[in-house]
Amino acid sequence: MFQLIDLRLTPEEALQEDTIKKYAVRKLSINIGDISGIRIVRRSIDARQRQVMVDLQVQVWHNEPMPQTNPKKFHWPSVISAPEVIVVGSGPAGLFAALKLMELGLKPIIVERGKDVSERKKDIALLNRNEQLDDDSNYAFGEGGAGTFSDGKLYTRSKKRGDFRNFLELLYFHGSSENILIDAHPHIGTDKLPGIIRNIRNTIVTAGGEFLFRSRVVDFIINGDRIDGVILHDGTKLRGKAVILATGHSAKDVYHLLHEKGIELHAKTWAMGVRVEHPQELIDRIQYHTKDGRGLYLPAASYSFSHQVAGRGVYSFCMCPGGFIVPAMTGAEEMVINGMSPSQRNSPYANSGMVVEIRPEDLKGYEKYGVLAGLYYQQEVERLCFVNGGQGVIAPAQRLVDFVDGRLSFDLPETSYIPGVVAAPLHFILPDHISSRLREGFAYFGKRAKGFLCEEAVVLAAESRTSSPLRIPRDKDSYMHVSVKGLFPCGEGAGYAGGIASSAMDGERCAIGVAQYINKM
Repeated sequence: MFQLIDLRLTPEEALQEDTIKKYAVRKLSINIGDISGIRIVRRSIDARQRQVMVDLQVQVWHNEPMPQTNPKKFHWPSVISAPEVIVVGSGPAGLFAALKLMELGLKPIIVERGKDVSERKKDIALLNRNEQLDDDSNYAFGEGGAGTFSDGKLYTRSKKRGDFRNFLELLYFHGSSENILIDAHPHIGTDKLPGIIRNIRNTIVTAGGEFLFRSRVVDFIINGDRIDGVILHDGTKLRGKAVILATGHSAKDVYHLLHEKGIELHAKTWAMGVRVEHPQELIDRIQYHTKDGRGLYLPAASYSFSHQVAGRGVYSFCMCPGGFIVPAMTGAEEMVINGMSPSQRNSPYANSGMVVEIRPEDLKGYEKYGVLAGLYYQQEVERLCFVNGGQGVIAPAQRLVDFVDGRLSFDLPETSYIPGVVAAPLHFILPDHISSRLREGFAYFGKRAKGFLCEEAVVLAAESRTSSPLRIPRDKDSYMHVSVKGLFPCGEGAGYAGGIASSAMDGERCAIGVAQYINKM
């Protein structure tokens, strides 16, 4: 007999199969000898009370053999001679769009401005040593997009708009840990993601898809109201049945190109702020309500904070337990930072973006830029942080307590940011409507989580690329641009996703839209 049960155990108990069986026996009123096997299918941590608990959903087989399970297999048909579709960008949206296109019998031609993941790692090493920034190969651009060198967090609120389980199965098929199929908040880790990205590329190439690395799109081929292809920086013209635009939210040149071509764009709400870093041990103590921290049986703790200040949301973003802060700029005279974590989340630091909601009406003085006002505002904040930082990509920083109190830090704690930091009055450098809200938000979070507002915590700036300040409008049913036939904007760069999972599923939806569009041609 097979039964599905829910168990609530201590962290130590949840790691012991024999103990799980004992609780299953009690719940099902059977003998332990009757159990032929158990399988955990869902795991989540509940740290809301003093005693941290682990909630498990467990499959139990008793009085009959436990069937052997095999990982889901995927097969893609050969698309070598199939109709070609251009996919601009090889981030999660572009890669998963390509996989879905092949499933539907179409050939993806993936155009990526950056390098393959192996070569990209070399450029990132140079950037971390503050030696060289490659505008097209960095933490944002290159094979796998910004998701390759990230925490690999796979949580999304858009599961109802796509097959989230299938998305996880695809990642498992390409080399991720089986834990992502079980954990309530799965993550992969920046040390594992490059290998998975290479495996996805191999799948695409084996089936007949193509990759064009170091190929930056500089123009679109548009005839009337239809897009027929793209033009690359070396003058190459690529034509296809449709174009999926999956360039990510940092590709500012693409937004400028769209605007110059008269292709409709819309301004939208986004967020900017700083990244705050604490000792991970401190966050463990706060979140797990004990001076002993996480102990032997719990993972590095995370947090999620939000507060309304003067009509705008102030909230944590992309929290990275056991992680690092990294330089995420994509051009000269920009200071942009982001966070990531390895799979074990074993760094002694915890960091998170802390950002303020920004609406188009907040951009006073930038009205002359029209729909692109958010881009120019974002660029100016990044420039201000650059000129107040150190040489190259050394970041401006301030102790958290000093930021809240509005005073310069005369010394700084150690940080995970490898290029280095320099003391700067971020409370003054950042625009007041960001700085003042952050300061009030931090004061509130410090009351909510005792110990959060402390001398050991440091803020770095700017956390400015949380999402795009623009949306590329598309039809809600076809996923095609509202005025350009054959153009399918998708992912974070189009303003329809936020993170690896939602971007990937949005790419799949656009691929389905492309197939339907081509079938009607």
